[in-house]
Amino acid sequence: MSFLVVIVVDNPDDCHPILDAWEELGVSGITILESTGLGRLRQAELRYDMPLMPSLRDFIGVREELHRTLFSVVKDQEMVDQMVAAAQEIIGNLDDPHTGFLFVVPVSQAYGLGRKKK
Repeated sequence: MSFLVVIVVDNPDDCHPILDAWEELGVSGITILESTGLGRLRQAELRYDMPLMPSLRDFIGVREELHRTLFSVVKDQEMVDQMVAAAQEIIGNLDDPHTGFLFVVPVSQAYGLGRKKK
């Protein structure tokens, strides 16, 4: 059975090391998305330094911090275990705050996983 592995990486600087580690394990076809969570969105809304009547210049300085969401479908549980271990080696224990969130979903059918590179 195949598995979909999804990790939301809290610190975008950890994205490339995880990608490199997963690629070394033989994972291919990793998709990367910029994402944000409700907590970060709410934090961005609670800017106390914003003036009562903001100008365009006040908004230009606002920068939204984004997460990175990585996902890939892999062929077996052994690869899932290796991916989880590699990610936690880079970002730390996923049960700790501000590291990330990882989940795995069984995939009953997947096409194109055995695709050969040209």
